[in-house]
Amino acid sequence: MEVPPSSSSETKKITTLEEWNGSSPTKLSKTFTIKASSSSSLSIQRSGTRFIHVWRRFLNAFLPEDFPTSVTSDYVPFQVWDSLQGLSTYIRTMLSTQALLGAIGVGEKSATVIGATFLWFLRDLTGMLGGILFTLYQGSNLDTNAKTWRLVADLMNDIGMLMDLVSPLFPSAFVVIVCLGSLSRSFTGVASGATRAALTQHFALQNNAADISSKEGSQETLATMIGMALGMLLARVTMGHPLATWFCFLSLTLVHMYANYRAVRCLELTSLNPERTSILLQHFMKTGQVLSPKQVCKMEYVLHVWPTSWRSKDANLLHMKVHLGMRVSSFNNLEMLELLHSAGSYYIKAKYLLVERKGLINVVMHKDSSTADVLQSFIHALVMANMGKSKSIHLESQFWIDNQYNIFLQKLKSSGWKTERLLSPSITWRANWISGPVEEKID
Repeated sequence: MEVPPSSSSETKKITTLEEWNGSSPTKLSKTFTIKASSSSSLSIQRSGTRFIHVWRRFLNAFLPEDFPTSVTSDYVPFQVWDSLQGLSTYIRTMLSTQALLGAIGVGEKSATVIGATFLWFLRDLTGMLGGILFTLYQGSNLDTNAKTWRLVADLMNDIGMLMDLVSPLFPSAFVVIVCLGSLSRSFTGVASGATRAALTQHFALQNNAADISSKEGSQETLATMIGMALGMLLARVTMGHPLATWFCFLSLTLVHMYANYRAVRCLELTSLNPERTSILLQHFMKTGQVLSPKQVCKMEYVLHVWPTSWRSKDANLLHMKVHLGMRVSSFNNLEMLELLHSAGSYYIKAKYLLVERKGLINVVMHKDSSTADVLQSFIHALVMANMGKSKSIHLESQFWIDNQYNIFLQKLKSSGWKTERLLSPSITWRANWISGPVEEKID
């Protein structure tokens, strides 16, 4: 007969407790391990060093949670170039502010506090009014060309700082120059803030726009502190040496402009604006395939606020032949007849009308049209513009819309494009039309 083993010979059990740290379940690292045996012995082991733990905590203040899977692939290159341009801006700010304060009279016995206060107030007031006016005329159009306005915003900031640096050289026109500089920077504040919001939404892959925005603020604060420190050092070194000040300022301005250009160039936006839609449609009509956002970003223009005659002939600028949201009263009698004929013949079920005038396709939107109707009307107009002059252009373009439009949209979605709406200037003019049989009166 076998004797059961005694309690002293029982197998010892070991319980292990581990501590893990990380911003998300996919980004965890083991930091602490505790092992306890049945004999009441305890073993504690730390994983990693305190430096690594502190370094990870430091990075969490600057990188979005679950980075890099929570952001788009163009987030890192954009932030690197954006931080570089921000650093150069803060360094130059110290140089321009030093010149401005010297011109106001800081450090001179003849200067008065009330005089300096009034000049500073006038400068800020001009900037505030300029920001309101800029928002009034361009506020609703900033989403359409976010890349362009991002670049223009920093260019206007460069002009503003340049005027601050130039102002001491023209004492008689000092107030005017300073106010113009403030006006230029006010455009920067509005355009930069609006485009930053649009870009933050683009970077957010997990509905984490707030997290990305807060971490971007931390990155900008760090760049500001470094830029201010370097700017104070540079201002101290160049004090009393105008040529050295101008050389440093202009050199940093060139760095700033180049970094800005590279930053907006690397953006792979997935929203549809007039230019990107034009590029995608032309390629689809030729090959039957849809380009990816990475391919389109290399083909679209960054600056197209000043189109030249040679650029207007470029095939990629087909969208410039389309006028969206035309006013009915702007047409002459013959064009109105064509408009009414189109409403009763080609666009009975559509929420828009298309009229060709002087080589341009004019789009009249219905007062009940939706964002989907706006996108379809614009693509329809592009199809007409791409077909050129033809007697049956309405029938041919409508045939393409009936047979290819849904296929085109489906391929856009599968390639990562957002097809919910077209980012276009706001449509303020609309129309209403009713088409039906003529009721004849019988005597």
